[in-house]
Amino acid sequence: MSDTADESPASQAARECADDIGAVGAMFMLDMDNHVAAAAAGYEGLAFYFGGRGGVLGDVPVAAVVKAFCFFPSASVEAGWTQAIGVETRHEAAVRFARAAETWAASHLPSDGIGYERLGELAGRVSAAADGASAPIFDGWRALAEPRSARELAYHRVNSLRELRFARHVAELDRLGLDPLVAFMIKSPAMADIFGWPQPRPTPTDEHRRVWAQIEAGTDVAFGADLAVLEPAELSELVALLGSMRAAIT
Repeated sequence: MSDTADESPASQAARECADDIGAVGAMFMLDMDNHVAAAAAGYEGLAFYFGGRGGVLGDVPVAAVVKAFCFFPSASVEAGWTQAIGVETRHEAAVRFARAAETWAASHLPSDGIGYERLGELAGRVSAAADGASAPIFDGWRALAEPRSARELAYHRVNSLRELRFARHVAELDRLGLDPLVAFMIKSPAMADIFGWPQPRPTPTDEHRRVWAQIEAGTDVAFGADLAVLEPAELSELVALLGSMRAAIT
């Protein structure tokens, strides 16, 4: 893949919607009500996040989960993954995680005023056509039973796009050889304690930041290739609908 910028409509759309996909898709994962409900079911700490999000991988070795999550220290992933299986099966955890997304959407998105059906259709076409071979969490999420309500379905599929873009990002990180912790310290250093990264932590250099910018550009190209199943006008629709969903969150 070229390291130069790709100005195709699909890559532009990928760049324009990246923040909305990332922010909107993560909302239910950060919601305290969902974590309280998970704790009542027996999950501790971040176990619901690892067990629920990673549950779509099935009964895989923890090394595969660490690789799929990428930006978490292995000790944190292993602790959560191990504790989660004591609560319920991997599939049951994944289903609970998906239901948490539906619950969040029903509580925080308006019932109307947004083109949920169209957003769900466009996002669904992208997800259905994408190659999931190197995107295991995306591929597993795509295989889950989907909600029937247009609003909840649209949100479910936005998270599908989030997982797809995340996988393309991880692939670019691997391709250019940037250490995940260095990348983390560029993107989200304030979250290092929450994620469980031990001290000492690296201080990113200017060269690291240059490579990071290449990774971001490469992610736009790779995710843009997924979005390219849509026509230019549909890409504009998708970007606008994602922005509307984010703006409507209460």
